Amino acid sequence: MPDVLITENIIGAEMDELRRRFDAVFEPELWREPDKLLALIPHFRALIARNQTQVTREVIGAGAMLEVIARAGVGMDNVDLEAASRAGIVVTYTPEQNTNSVAELTIGLLLSLARMIPAADNDTKSGGWRRQRFIGVEILGKTLGIVGLGRIGGGAAMKARALGMEIIAYDPYVDPESLRAMEARARLTSFEEVLAHSDFISLHVPETEETRGMFGAEQFGRMKPGAYFINTARGGVVDEAALLRALREKRVAGAALDVRRQEPAAPSAFDKMENVILLPHIGAQTGEAQRRVLAAVCRDVTAILTGAEAHNFANFSRPTRRMI
Repeated sequence: MPDVLITENIIGAEMDELRRRFDAVFEPELWREPDKLLALIPHFRALIARNQTQVTREVIGAGAMLEVIARAGVGMDNVDLEAASRAGIVVTYTPEQNTNSVAELTIGLLLSLARMIPAADNDTKSGGWRRQRFIGVEILGKTLGIVGLGRIGGGAAMKARALGMEIIAYDPYVDPESLRAMEARARLTSFEEVLAHSDFISLHVPETEETRGMFGAEQFGRMKPGAYFINTARGGVVDEAALLRALREKRVAGAALDVRRQEPAAPSAFDKMENVILLPHIGAQTGEAQRRVLAAVCRDVTAILTGAEAHNFANFSRPTRRMI
């Protein structure tokens, strides 16, 4: 019986070692073929995926031998965690391994918006030298509003503070007196105040029933006029049509999106907007983060398949199901 099914392009030394140790099938494009995934999954004890593979209730139900679903990343929006837990399958993830990379990208996008770096680069490469067209803004003394003061939001806050920004944050699950808030030196406040007083808003929440569509026409309309919007979290948290209208009406000065509602993203009006930065979900795409993620994933899959406990688990550390 095969052991491990890998449904996305997850490669590296640790994966090579895992594949030497266990009977693994590497299908990096399988996420594009849900019917084929359903046909294959009954034969495997472990499934390793990133964010593209939709590990639905149907997939989990078909995985009669599954003991562990390993998510190479932090978000759980593509894994039916409830169904996996009911089935007694361990779900592992990598909660800290890509934190710094995403936080650094957030700051990069913030500076790129403030100084119109991508637009100026494109214009110069096209033969232009229009300096007066690219008059940006300084971030010193500006207010960064963080929505979601978790590991990544907190990391971005600390880096922005070092650049001289004021930090306010909204997160109903973080105590204002907590170590996390104190480390970030962020003043926790209401969502309404973050919208009204931030010069830049950066989104760092998971996609859940509570947060889906969190930023829509009403929220963009309540943002400080001329503010900038950054999303390195999840595309489903933002109503993209509402954001597009806010940009066209110049209520929002610019936006940077590393994530989209549909990935890969379809062509849209955003593509031709000079004040919009679009990236292909690269927040965790650094060599350092990928090595940490891969090591954590392979360690936990190896642990489960050899009867040990997982370290980074989202539900429980060992399978609780009765195997057929």
